[in-house]
Amino acid sequence: MESKRLNECPSHGAGVRLDYLVGRRLERVLASWHRYGTQPRSGPLDVWLIDSEEAATHVTTGSDWCLIVETSVPFEGYELAESGRVEVAPVHGETPFADHLGETVRAVREEADPDTGRLALEITFDSGRVRCETWSGDLRLSSE
Repeated sequence: MESKRLNECPSHGAGVRLDYLVGRRLERVLASWHRYGTQPRSGPLDVWLIDSEEAATHVTTGSDWCLIVETSVPFEGYELAESGRVEVAPVHGETPFADHLGETVRAVREEADPDTGRLALEITFDSGRVRCETWSGDLRLSSE
């Protein structure tokens, strides 16, 4: 019987092993935001870290409040009828990752619960760390 990885979500699986990011340079960051009318953007809902190998690492939250980390191409924005729209665009200071564009990933660290899967991810650069976590189903990004 194969043992379950600590970060494995019962609904979404384990996602990717993030050690592949170590040594790669963060080239671009895209994010998705919910927009409703003229209200400011809320979120981000998702982020995609595009590295020096052109791999896109997608970070988001699941409906079961786990932190999903997978490789996937960024999706296009879409309309939500009366509920507004979801926009996808490059970040320009809206997330802590913007401060680390052009920097190399030095380390990654995950926090997980054996029953619910991945709860947090920290990515370390020369100039600091970015923490991604799920909080009541929302994606939270912070600098450390």
